Amino acid sequence: MPSPSTFSQTLRVPAGDPRSTSDERLRRLLAGLCHKHGVPAAQLVVHDGSRPAAVAVGADATAKFPVGSITKAFTAALAMLLVADGDLSPDDPLAEHLDGLGPQVGRPTVEQVLSHTGGLPAALGAAADGTGSARRYLRACRDAGLVQPPGQGFSYSNVGYVLAGYLVEAITGMSWWEAIDTLLLDELGIAAAFVVEPGTRRRADAHLSGHAVHAATGRARPVAQTLTTVEAAAGALALSAEDLAAFGLMFCGEDGPLPADLLELMRRPVAGAEPFGLADGWGLGLAVYRGADADWAGHDGTADGTSCHLRVDAEHGRVVALTTNASTGSALWTDLVAALRADGLPVGDYELPSGLDRATGPAADLTGRYTNGDLEYQVDVRADGGAVLVVDGEVYPELAMLRDGSFSVREPGTGRRIIGGRFLTDPATGAVSAMQAGGRVARRRRRAS
Repeated sequence: MPSPSTFSQTLRVPAGDPRSTSDERLRRLLAGLCHKHGVPAAQLVVHDGSRPAAVAVGADATAKFPVGSITKAFTAALAMLLVADGDLSPDDPLAEHLDGLGPQVGRPTVEQVLSHTGGLPAALGAAADGTGSARRYLRACRDAGLVQPPGQGFSYSNVGYVLAGYLVEAITGMSWWEAIDTLLLDELGIAAAFVVEPGTRRRADAHLSGHAVHAATGRARPVAQTLTTVEAAAGALALSAEDLAAFGLMFCGEDGPLPADLLELMRRPVAGAEPFGLADGWGLGLAVYRGADADWAGHDGTADGTSCHLRVDAEHGRVVALTTNASTGSALWTDLVAALRADGLPVGDYELPSGLDRATGPAADLTGRYTNGDLEYQVDVRADGGAVLVVDGEVYPELAMLRDGSFSVREPGTGRRIIGGRFLTDPATGAVSAMQAGGRVARRRRRAS
């Protein structure tokens, strides 16, 4: 894999070169989308299998953006390095390497954890407060239990990736930060930068600030990163779009530390993993998105006031990487995908169910509490048929049902109608027993009699 400076040189085209025309068009596209969505800074790398191009608006090419959950793809790759070395197997239960999880939480395998099919809760808010410790976190995991049996289905889990980070530490004897820098990032020519480091250290100059964008005025306000040290393996990386592209090109046959069979395993959809609302499938650390001519792997990441995206078509050697430092970056990404597709690059992305405006009122018996670890969803259906979804105190109005069992809501702030999730039924009784929202399964809590 080329070094960052060499990689940057390959991405830039001299002004006199005929290819510079298309690069300038890409820069104008990104600048226009940043203006439309109130995004202060963004970077875009497009590698279409023949030549790469990189453009940036409001930042230089080497600036680092908090990439949020894209960190999970790197943590998964780190775990696969241990598999390649024979220190770990995808079939190993967590309890084989981590003490103190108990018989229930120790059951999920490495493969199940990395594919979000381990049944682990989404988050443990109280256990993640402050700096925390491995022992305290493992005890909290044991006490929280599972939201569903391992292997039963997909439920997105930050907890699983925190445990994957501790797994790496237990096997290597290094901290997660040391291991990911030394064993993975350095091998890819990526200079390490983190949102939070051991001892709760935060370096303001290590990355760009995220921004919250006011829906009505378009004004962008800087926000601080709130990730805790204990959650680092699930979301602490700060990367440039070129860094993301370097990681993505590893899956396209470029030189890298992982063998081809494990790279393919990471991209291969796991049976039973249905990440409704997020992607079309899920492998080991990578989501799977159906494209017009191939499946694309990748991951989206949202930190405090940032939205970043990576897509990889390994079959054709194509990579798209976007970093943005605004809460509206996800809407920019949607417009960018449409523009790239119109220009002949069939980027894979999740297609939401159609007919959101033809939804109907929900049944009254859906009212109730649905929980996943510390995360709580409340569905309130009024007598007049109106309904809202409340997620940890944030109200999503006008909950309405689609014919396939999914439901839509109004997004707070923007007012646009989005997919909120779907209700799940108990196979034995046919009654609604859970909901899946944001890829997370939340179990219905019965009212006290």
